[in-house]
Amino acid sequence: MKMIRAIIRPDKAEKVVDSLAESGHVALTKIDVIGRGKQKGIQLDQIYYDELPKVMLMLVTEDKETSNIVDLITQSAFTGNFGDGKIFISPVDDAFTVRTRSKGL
Repeated sequence: MKMIRAIIRPDKAEKVVDSLAESGHVALTKIDVIGRGKQKGIQLDQIYYDELPKVMLMLVTEDKETSNIVDLITQSAFTGNFGDGKIFISPVDDAFTVRTRSKGL
C-alpha cells in the first residue's frame, strides 16, 4: 500500500476530488494547510505573501493504483504556473478500520 499526499491550489481541490471519485477513488482526507514552495511565497504590488493557502489531499491505495492516481491529480490540478503543487508518496505497512477492527484497506 502507498499513501499519497498531494498539496494543491485551493481552487483546484474540488476538481481533483471529483476526478478521483469518478475513477473510483472516493476515500480521502482533505486538509486546509498553509505553506510555501521553492518560490518562497509571492509578491503582489507592494505586498509580499510569505506563506500561501493550499489544500492537502491524503489517500491510501494499493501499489498498482498509485501511478493512475498521480496522473489524475497532476492533470486535474495543473495550471502551468508556479505553485501548482507537489505530490509525495510513502509506503504504508498496515491499515486498520476502527469500527470493525479489520486489517487492510
